[in-house]
Amino acid sequence: MTCIVGLVDGNDVYIGGDHAGTDGKRLGCDSRIQPKVFKNGDFIMGYTTSFRMGQLLEHAFTPPKRFPTNDVYKYMVTEFVDEVRRCFKGYGFGVEGSTDKGIGAGDRGGDFLIGYEGRLFYLMEDYQIAEVRHGYNACGCGDFFALGSLYSTEGILKPKERILIALGAAQEFSAGVGKPFTIVKLEGE
Repeated sequence: MTCIVGLVDGNDVYIGGDHAGTDGKRLGCDSRIQPKVFKNGDFIMGYTTSFRMGQLLEHAFTPPKRFPTNDVYKYMVTEFVDEVRRCFKGYGFGVEGSTDKGIGAGDRGGDFLIGYEGRLFYLMEDYQIAEVRHGYNACGCGDFFALGSLYSTEGILKPKERILIALGAAQEFSAGVGKPFTIVKLEGE
């Protein structure tokens, strides 16, 4: 289900996403009212994997404070991830002791993009944090289509246009992606 697209433009971060919901059993999608992209304090996030996970990130998760002297990446892979895991566990999301995906024992999260401090991060289901060099990323079943689109529009279009075209490409070629699309901007300093 889903396509979430993020990109960095100067000190600003944009994340866009669709509203499709699938249960894996039907060929069609439902269009959910609630967007999968939102602000939470100093962060913007866009999620795939589970609506429950997204609901917790938006309404139950409180990002920990980062001291300005702490490295942003180190903060994300330690304090931020630890608080995400505590939130998920506290609300019963994820399965402890899972080894079904060959990654090892432990609780499982889901995939979502995070904009923070002018940077774009991808938190994956095993709680690793990825930050790619080219300044854009995507997750969900339409991610490859969106990434190809973002590559082809780099330096040509404005950020919101790039995201809309990327989401449109994902919708065209992936049955799990559907309108409407929501884009949230996190302005940098």
